[in-house]
Amino acid sequence: MESTGTSPAPRPADAELHRRLVYGDESALAEVYQAYGSLVRRIAVRVTRSPAAAEDVAQEVFAQLWSRPYAYDADRGSLRTWLSVLAHRRAVDWVRSEARHRKDVRADDSALHAIPDAAPGPDEKVVDRERSLLLHSALAELPQPQREVVHLAYFAGRTYRQAAVELGIPEGTAKTRLRTALRSLAETLADPPDPALERGA
Repeated sequence: MESTGTSPAPRPADAELHRRLVYGDESALAEVYQAYGSLVRRIAVRVTRSPAAAEDVAQEVFAQLWSRPYAYDADRGSLRTWLSVLAHRRAVDWVRSEARHRKDVRADDSALHAIPDAAPGPDEKVVDRERSLLLHSALAELPQPQREVVHLAYFAGRTYRQAAVELGIPEGTAKTRLRTALRSLAETLADPPDPALERGA
């Protein structure tokens, strides 16, 4: 055959397959997959080094051919070449995406390790110790009946109803003693009372 200096014309089979794809012929897609599926997967595996990723790439390649058949121009080359180029591009995209993902994971890990320890530092421990001493000092100044209710509600985890039962006093009396004690403690410590102290109120 005489050479014209131009690229050889695409095989008639490619042009025919393309025409059928444009018209939505599913059997044409099946024929293309049967003819070039292994080629696409080989190219993808060579780039991604992952058979699973290669399967994903192959699905994307043939999905694009099915959804956008006009993207392939039969006058510019064979379907084999076009699918090979597309497979390579998709595989490279996968590798880049994985690299970004690994970088993000490393960044997240670094950020996690950079988070300060949740344990209190020396200064915080000193403050907590001072507040504890103040609290116990303030508790010691409360009248005995109020101190008993606070002890049961705060240190023993009782509600004022349970404290009333244990102390053998009416619930209203226990509630009043607890609230009076909390107001006294709040004034002494110059802080609002802890809501947990009034559990069940």
